Amino acid sequence: MTSSDAGSREPEPPGEGGRPGSLLSAVTTVVGEIELVAVLRRVVEAAVELVGAEYGALGVISGDRHGLDQFIHVGVPPELAAQIGHLPRGHGLLGAVISEAQAIRLEHLGADPRSAGFPPHHPAMQSFLGAPIRIGGEVFGNLYLTNARGGSFTSRDESLLEALASTAGLVIANSRLFEETRTRAAWTHAAAELSRAILTTPREQVFDLIAGRVRELEPLSLTAVLVPAEGCGAFHVAAVRGDGERPLLGREFLYAQTTVAAALEGELLRRGPGRASGDPLLQTHLDEAGPAIAAPLVVKGMPVAAVVISRPPTSPEYRRIDLDVLEGLCSQAAVAVELAQARRDQQRAVVAEERARIARDLHDHVIQQLFGAGLTIQSIFSTETQGRHGGRGQEVVAQIDDAIRQIRTVIFALSSSDASSVRHKLIDIVAEAAGQRERAPSVRFSGPVDSLLAGSVGDDVVAVARELISNSVRHAQADSIELHVAVRDEAVTVRVADDGAGIRSDRRSGLRNLRDRAARRGGDLQIASSNPGTVVTWQVPLIELGGES
Repeated sequence: MTSSDAGSREPEPPGEGGRPGSLLSAVTTVVGEIELVAVLRRVVEAAVELVGAEYGALGVISGDRHGLDQFIHVGVPPELAAQIGHLPRGHGLLGAVISEAQAIRLEHLGADPRSAGFPPHHPAMQSFLGAPIRIGGEVFGNLYLTNARGGSFTSRDESLLEALASTAGLVIANSRLFEETRTRAAWTHAAAELSRAILTTPREQVFDLIAGRVRELEPLSLTAVLVPAEGCGAFHVAAVRGDGERPLLGREFLYAQTTVAAALEGELLRRGPGRASGDPLLQTHLDEAGPAIAAPLVVKGMPVAAVVISRPPTSPEYRRIDLDVLEGLCSQAAVAVELAQARRDQQRAVVAEERARIARDLHDHVIQQLFGAGLTIQSIFSTETQGRHGGRGQEVVAQIDDAIRQIRTVIFALSSSDASSVRHKLIDIVAEAAGQRERAPSVRFSGPVDSLLAGSVGDDVVAVARELISNSVRHAQADSIELHVAVRDEAVTVRVADDGAGIRSDRRSGLRNLRDRAARRGGDLQIASSNPGTVVTWQVPLIELGGES
């Protein structure tokens, strides 16, 4: 109902709220602030004082004009507002002020058919006065007052409120522009810092770095980074920051369980508050879910992850600018991830080239020199010192042969780029054991070890070798330990020999698990132990390798 058909009588002298100087004072108060939230509150406070009302509120329309972006109220105590729950969404009379774009003045707002009623715990309200806030002819929001202290609002009150709303619109527009500029600057600065950090951060920590940086910009949010999981229609939470993060970290969910996982398919998403539906990535309270936005990280044209930010249900909705700045940050982060990956690939290529050079030098020079030295020693001892020193000469030659075998193993390790192969893992086990001894264990391979040993059989071979070498290092007190892994005659054999004190009878039970591993694959474990010397042989057939390797 507009002022022309309000049906309320005009008061004779203006009340306190209608003093001629009050409007100027209110305008001066409003224009003295630049922070948007502070401006909104000052507008409402000035309106309540100017007109003389018990309650006042101001709602700003969201960028997509679906509901209210912000809602500031005056007069309702904070504890009562918490009991009421979510703030108005711009329906009922509040929506009518916006849609009709004109002032509405009522003596009994509950009697108007446009009234949407009140939620539980809401204070009683009778008289109503609302005015649209315009910018350049477009409605920007609404300013309304309830419960006039004089009993009902007047046409003078309506005129004063419209004048204040007009001035407030200009101030709010400037404040919003200032806030958007500052928001863009903050996120742009954060994106630049994040990009630099990603270039020097280990790959497994990048997603946590992104989640932490976004959470600093949105301190009340729950920020999560989602990564597609193996299999169709599922993802896992690779990083998360905020209240309730522990139950989410590392969890796997189906796309259908959340409304924001579609960002993993390259979409930008923005959703307002609504009824809680069990979505694990939204912040909820009772039956209400808060607003959320999501943007993908696209690397080489493919979404490799998505960043999701959600607010509590009582928080303001995300604006279009919020989605824009998140998209910008994700774009820069994705570029940094791609650059970091390219840098790692380049470094690996340089390292691989250097390793190949070292391997060539070892093969072309060191092995040939050792081989030549061995032949010379063998010739000397066979022709000049045949008797008394012949045995010593053969021992030296054997040591040179052993050194050549170990160098060849090192050459393979330097030349191989697949650190996950069985051969590489076995070399790592020997290298680890070498750090505990004066003389490193030796390792030999026979047959197509890498091509036939993989999957669970390869895992068993690695586990058996690790335990046998560990036993020799810890208990045998041996000078020499040799690991020999062979694939031939349709069987794989792991043989560890040492010249130590032998295996005591009370320690043989410790090899039971190795015997069980062999038995599960139709093989066996053989132990030949004396003092000195122990040889343990673990052997299984290769019949099942077609399915498991």
